[in-house]
Order: sequence, then structure tokens, then C-alpha cells
Amino acid sequence: AFLTRPIEGEWPYLWIDATYLKVREGGRIVSTTAIVAVGANAEGKREVLGMATGESEAEPFWKDFLRSLTARGLRGVKLVIADDHKGLRAAASKVLNTSQQRCRVHWMRNVLGRVGKTHRAAVAALVKTVFVQETQEAARKQWRSVADNLRERFNSVAELMDTSEEDVLAYMAFPKEHWTQTHSTNPLERLNKEIKRRTNVVGIFPNDAAIIRLVGALLLEQNDEWALTRRYMSLESLARIVDNPVLSLPGVGN
Repeated sequence: AFLTRPIEGEWPYLWIDATYLKVREGGRIVSTTAIVAVGANAEGKREVLGMATGESEAEPFWKDFLRSLTARGLRGVKLVIADDHKGLRAAASKVLNTSQQRCRVHWMRNVLGRVGKTHRAAVAALVKTVFVQETQEAARKQWRSVADNLRERFNSVAELMDTSEEDVLAYMAFPKEHWTQTHSTNPLERLNKEIKRRTNVVGIFPNDAAIIRLVGALLLEQNDEWALTRRYMSLESLARIVDNPVLSLPGVGN
């Protein structure tokens, strides 16, 4: 019931992350993906909105998952924050009519994976100059400057930057107060570590239903914990991006 409950209100931010697991299927052991969606609503609170399992990360898989969320009432999504999952960007655009923020942390790992160990610190320091800019416009300008500076010695990094600028800097089009939370999937890091810890104990699951039972119970625990915490984002900052802002009540803190 928890994973199929109605979703009410506006959810401007949606974080999606995946965990890769092993499951038995027809006498074979196959890989499957457990994806989890967490949203921040117009009241600044976080909730687990859903999960699904599947063998493929192609566009139809993501479309089905996102449609299952909209069928339950998900609306008002302005930005989807996720790793560079195949098919998700197109699905988010078609189903939610929104853009995707590519997880900056994972993207940086991809950058450094293209650089020899002796040069990683220098390249990382140069790339990070993009992310300290005060505006998206300044960041875009610095991004192109850094890419050009790296092109001669680290062409594969420059090429990655050429093709990923829109995705990695998407979060900067939103209120600066949200940048820390929306530039990556790090807000889900603690939850994902616990999912991996508990699923590692099982090792190989007998079927997808067993995954949903175990992970679903953990997600309910996390959701209950978040319900008792203070707002994740302020009403004032969210009011600038949601369609129907929630007005703060006198004497109620953020």
C-alpha cells in the first residue's frame, strides 16, 4: 500500500537512483535493477514516491515507471536528478515534460576516469572552477573555457564536456538555495548504502517480489524518519518555482 499510495500536491524535484541486484529467473541467476524515486514537495518535505525492478534500463522501462508515478498523482516536476541512465532523459522529457540533471558526482568520476592518476588532482581542480560560479551563465562560460584548456592534453575529457554541459549544469537554472541538494543524487546516498547493506546479506533474491518486500520495508522506514524531520527546503525558496506556492503559517518555522 505504501508504494502504491496516491501522490498529492506538487513535487518540483525528483531524485532517482538505481541499485543493481541478482535474482533467480527460470533456473538462471540474472541481473536486475531496483530503482527508487524520492521527491521534494512544495512544502519542502522529502518523501519516497516509488520503486520498481526490471532487467532493462531502456526507455520503455523508464517510461513505465514514470507513468506509474503520474498515474498515482505525481505532478509539477521541474527537474529530475539522476545518473546518466540510458533512456531516462527521453522518458522524463516525454512523460514529465521536464529536464534532467545528471548527477555531478558520478559525472566527475567519469571525467577523472579519462585522466591518468598523476594528473587527476589538477584536472579536478580546474573542472571545479565551473561549479563555484555564482550564476548559470557564468558557469557555462567557465565550462567552455575549461573544456578548451583541456582539449590539447585531455581531449576525451573535453569531448565529454562538449556533450554534457546542458545535463550537468541544469540545476543552476533553479534557486541557488537548492543547488547543494539538486546537483547530484547525494541526498539518496545514505538510503542507498542501507539498501546495499541489507540486500548484500541476501545475495541472490528468489524473485522480484522478494526485492520489493525487503527494499519497500526499508523505504517505509526512511519515509517515516523524514516525516519527523524539519523541511528539506524552505517555503520561500520553493515558492519561486512551484505553480501553487504553499504560504508559510505565522509562527511555523521552516
